[in-house]
Amino acid sequence: MAVVLLTGFEPFDGADRNPSADAVTAVAADYDGPHELVVATLPVAFEASAHRLRTLIAEHSPDVVIATGLAGGSTRVAIERIGVNLIDARIADNDGDQPVDAPSEAGGPAARFSTLPVKRLLQVLTADGLPAQLSLSAGTYVCNHVMYTAVGAVRKDARAGFVHLPWSTTTAPPGASHLADEQLGRAVRLIVDHALDTEAEESGGTIW
Repeated sequence: MAVVLLTGFEPFDGADRNPSADAVTAVAADYDGPHELVVATLPVAFEASAHRLRTLIAEHSPDVVIATGLAGGSTRVAIERIGVNLIDARIADNDGDQPVDAPSEAGGPAARFSTLPVKRLLQVLTADGLPAQLSLSAGTYVCNHVMYTAVGAVRKDARAGFVHLPWSTTTAPPGASHLADEQLGRAVRLIVDHALDTEAEESGGTIW
């Protein structure tokens, strides 16, 4: 039985809820898959999120880490490919910290790539009628920091990556792009179900 660590984030920037935590909770509530599913809500704080994530990884030794977070304004589920060793916070985190042009990990590599089967996951989501895309930037806020931390903290034979979710219908501010709550939960469940797929990845990069 594989161990899957699935995380979302607490609310931030004045929001009452975070759709990533809601989606993770929904998946956990009726999970009936073959894996051991461990779920957690991470703080939207640079130091605390990395500490919490490393603690969870040390405690559970997961075979795969799937971290999810909010990309407000997005219209698609975004499967991230790269986490960069950079923090450049436009707003303070929930602990009041606002680093500018600081490393996620002093002395760490410039970037770490997702080890999830990203193209396979895109194929699975789009085949199910869910709007999805691959993304080459997880930003420079706490989401990127968590992705960078996760990929560096797991065992060498484990997988880790990050998925950005749009607002959900029940959490979106007025006029904001969103997907149905059910769609977000379904997307996260499909990612859990297929995160350990071993099918060969197909070509699909950009030419610009």
